Amino acid sequence: MRRLGKINNQNGAALVEFAIVLPLLLTLIFGMIEFSIMLYDKAMLTNATREGARLGILFRTDPIPDTGIGSIPGTVGGYLNNNLISLGGASNWETVGQTVVSGTCTAAGAGAPLTVTLTYTYRFLVLPNFITSLAPTLTLGATTTMRCE
Repeated sequence: MRRLGKINNQNGAALVEFAIVLPLLLTLIFGMIEFSIMLYDKAMLTNATREGARLGILFRTDPIPDTGIGSIPGTVGGYLNNNLISLGGASNWETVGQTVVSGTCTAAGAGAPLTVTLTYTYRFLVLPNFITSLAPTLTLGATTTMRCE
């Protein structure tokens, strides 16, 4: 008489479990990378507005140019071109960003506020096709206000 026993054949079970869990694991890992890059870019936007505002509030006898090198938007753009993470995307931030300066500093206007506001359209880098179906872009912004010296 044969005994009926439990069948303990587990061949291939680990591979099936791994195949089920792998997409979720990869989505979590790449989602964390994407979120980290986005937070880094947000910090760089804040730093860039701070650099632009600092340039604008310094006491000087000659006026700050409105455009080009030495201007507040030029300083902000140079900082962002050197520090934003694009991973082969748009490397020139002006194509997806905008700098707005409100207020001016003159010799008679010491103590007046100068505000630098920056908006930036963040495009997802790591999982663009998956995330863009949920939200194609995300607008990040930063504002810095300093008093004129």
